[in-house]
Amino acid sequence: MYVEVRAGGTIGIGFTYADRATALLIDSVLRPAIEGCSADEIAARWNDMYAIARNLGRDGIVSMAVSAVDVALWDLKGKRLGVPVCTLLGAARASVPVYGSGGFTSYTERELCQQLGGWVENGIPRVKMKVGRDAAADVHRVAAARRTIGAAELFVDANGAYGVQQAIAQAGRFVENGVTWFEEPVFREDYAGTRSVREHAPPGMEISDGEYGYGLYQFARMIDGGILDVLQADATRCGGFTGLLAVDGLCETTMTPLSTHCAPHLHLHAAMACKRLRHIEYFFDHVRIERMLFDGTMEPHDGALHADLSRPGIGLELKRADAERFADT
Repeated sequence: MYVEVRAGGTIGIGFTYADRATALLIDSVLRPAIEGCSADEIAARWNDMYAIARNLGRDGIVSMAVSAVDVALWDLKGKRLGVPVCTLLGAARASVPVYGSGGFTSYTERELCQQLGGWVENGIPRVKMKVGRDAAADVHRVAAARRTIGAAELFVDANGAYGVQQAIAQAGRFVENGVTWFEEPVFREDYAGTRSVREHAPPGMEISDGEYGYGLYQFARMIDGGILDVLQADATRCGGFTGLLAVDGLCETTMTPLSTHCAPHLHLHAAMACKRLRHIEYFFDHVRIERMLFDGTMEPHDGALHADLSRPGIGLELKRADAERFADT
């Protein structure tokens, strides 16, 4: 879902991965909150959008809609000032490490190994694969992945597919092949279950969660509940760049590592400003979509993404002709 905001003849762009209902919500509910207001007062516009949508709830498509508009406002401000957003926000680093992410359970073992091995060959030293469809097959697929990628870091993501005891058992099996990251081992809102998996996970295996977090109240509960080692946040869900930087502040106060979820080219500039950032997810499907629809996407170099500082805003521009065929009729 793509959005534009305009001020002084300049267009800022943002997007989120959401249903078309999100676009309707932006047009009918959020537009009145920001139309005719100062585009420079981004924090005020962020508050106004959440306030006007309060009766609809804060999570889900409301937060995804706010996220897309917030990103567009930051892009707009960067373009109006002629600077990249990472400079506007105050970069904490010159580049952001990435991990190759895909390895879907629908892949054959050969397809899995080709994809993960390809990323490692191209200089990405950490990769992630999906698990959870078949517990016994997962163990064999993880072993095959390890044989293919050599010494590279290996992450697994269960998308909440396992039960608590099953996840604990799988963690013991996965560690035999050097898995160091176990993402969403059980249902994402089962905090007690996730904490139990973390408490019983082998040394050296980190538990990660948070991709479905929409507000600081949820992220704070995760951290306070001791359910994870690395917090994940998604700027297309948690309130855009304004929300992501607030999450980074929470991580800073609790010494919690932060990793961004999906949408790598959208996250790049804001991730460069996050103090607690460990890496961003170079997710196969979103890389494909973002390359197809936007000019300005970057290729990883030495396992990291580097922003093009010659491009203002978030560095992306819609390929209108290419996007037109996907527009709603």
